[in-house]
Amino acid sequence: MSRILFTVCVFAASAPVVHAGGAEVFQTCVECHGASAEKSAMGKSQVIKGWSSSQIVDALNGYKAGTYGGPLKALMKVQADKLDAASVQDVAQYISGL
Repeated sequence: MSRILFTVCVFAASAPVVHAGGAEVFQTCVECHGASAEKSAMGKSQVIKGWSSSQIVDALNGYKAGTYGGPLKALMKVQADKLDAASVQDVAQYISGL
């Protein structure tokens, strides 16, 4: 039974988000980036408040491709990989409006 539960948990953690609105997606970002995107994540990232939608899309797609990022690159790749293209657009639009 515990083996089945472990497999389900691993699958759920790695499964991509099918599509979620920008505000909903951003809730997974709040702990590190702040409720208004005003924080430097773990004191190591740029503050993303004030970024344009296209900057955010480029960053998220870069994280997915492994071509963007600094000390938190691996952590952000895991997060970005969960997003489909529409969710990337929606969260970028949401963050750019904060």
